[in-house]
Amino acid sequence: MTTQKPGSGGLFDDMSRLMSNAMGVAQGARDEAETAMKGWVDRWLADRNLVTRDEFEAVREMAIKARTENAELRAMIETLRGEAAGGAGSSVAGSAGAAGGAGDAQGR
Repeated sequence: MTTQKPGSGGLFDDMSRLMSNAMGVAQGARDEAETAMKGWVDRWLADRNLVTRDEFEAVREMAIKARTENAELRAMIETLRGEAAGGAGSSVAGSAGAAGGAGDAQGR
């Protein structure tokens, strides 16, 4: 049987400590590389003037609101045209309605 000096480790203990230290260094290098890559990607995306998800959602909501308002206004215009056509007489309203209808079809 062999005896060891107090405080000294065996070969396997030394190898284990060496590997643990090497893994710590490798983990640190991995973290550093990940941080550098993340920074590079963030700069690359910023240079492309891409919008964030929050900005996209805000503009999307504004577009939905604008489309809804346009539909409501279109319905109000049609109602007013109908009232104007009913009060002005059938011959004048028919020619005005036909001209207005053609303009609407081209505008859409």
